[in-house]
Amino acid sequence: MLMKHRNGPAPNSVGPVMKFSSVSKSRSDPLDSPKLHRLLIFTHSLTGKMASSMVRKTLKTLNSFSLRSHISTSRQLSFAATAGKEEPEPSSFTFSSDDTNPPKPIENSIGDDKVYIKGPKTTSSTQSSVTMPMSFMTGSIIGKRFYQKVTTREAEDGNGFSVMLDYRTLKTPSKRNLKCPTLALAKAIAAEWEYQETDGIRPFTMPLMKLACTALERVPITRPKIIEDLMKKFHQDLVFCRAPRDSDVTKDLRELQVEKFAPLIKFVESEFGYKPTVYTSFFGGKQDEGLVNAIEKVLKKTDNCELAAIDAIASAAHSLIIAIGVFRGKLSIEQAIELIRLEEDLQVDRWGLVEGGHDVDVADLRVQIASATVFLGLSRKH
Repeated sequence: MLMKHRNGPAPNSVGPVMKFSSVSKSRSDPLDSPKLHRLLIFTHSLTGKMASSMVRKTLKTLNSFSLRSHISTSRQLSFAATAGKEEPEPSSFTFSSDDTNPPKPIENSIGDDKVYIKGPKTTSSTQSSVTMPMSFMTGSIIGKRFYQKVTTREAEDGNGFSVMLDYRTLKTPSKRNLKCPTLALAKAIAAEWEYQETDGIRPFTMPLMKLACTALERVPITRPKIIEDLMKKFHQDLVFCRAPRDSDVTKDLRELQVEKFAPLIKFVESEFGYKPTVYTSFFGGKQDEGLVNAIEKVLKKTDNCELAAIDAIASAAHSLIIAIGVFRGKLSIEQAIELIRLEEDLQVDRWGLVEGGHDVDVADLRVQIASATVFLGLSRKH
């Protein structure tokens, strides 16, 4: 398809070119924007001496006013595209500031027209906060370390404590200020950020930070749903389950369960006034309605940090009773891990440990239980 020349048929050309239709016969009439846009695309796409010659002939037909207007428009398009490249990716940190970066005029080389552009975002000390990307909660590496010093300070409203990355206040993925209820928790989270290497920030090494974000953002919105899910699994709690007594394979396990779970069963009975029902069915049993209501009442009285920690422990332990035991100070971290791994450790003692399997599971469980327990203790004001 050949381009139509304004003063006659187009000269011979090699290769496909774009067609410009309905060009005004009057040289004094400027081209409209769509025609200019097509001409700019055509100019950049042609190659070779023949194409360059044809473009020059076409441009000579334009008067100076039209050319000046078109160059100004093309510069605006070019600068807009350049400025667009500066926008942060969704997976990167977002830096915010109260200061604005007003557009600056650039003199046009043809005439008195000015092109206004907005410069790229600066990283000066006027920026006051940094927001984590949503991918922080997934555990993937979220970029290189961009800060030098990590500190803590009291929140601006006096309610809680903030973590500072250099001069920036740390925010959650939902762009809320990360305000810790105690200075001890803020310092612990600051230590997690200080630990990060320069080649990348690794969220999976910051369990306290993730729990804090959960307590600040997820728990206030979904509190009834969290409690409902915990109570649904209460009847199938690990502590209430017993291995069958009429099998030589599970006989040792049952004896171990009776021995290890007995103190926790007694704790529940004395604490809430109801004796739990134990069972051997895979589908669990039915606990007394009074015990169910008592446990649910405990969950409803917790604050956001406490409920976040209980939910994390119960999820890792498959046991709300173990989580309640840690919450009430009945179980230590090591005792909780021992009860959770009771059956698996018995199998390891009997058949041996699988490297890269059992040892990794133990390490992961230890991180989940320990971090939630530490978070629970550090978030308490007294």
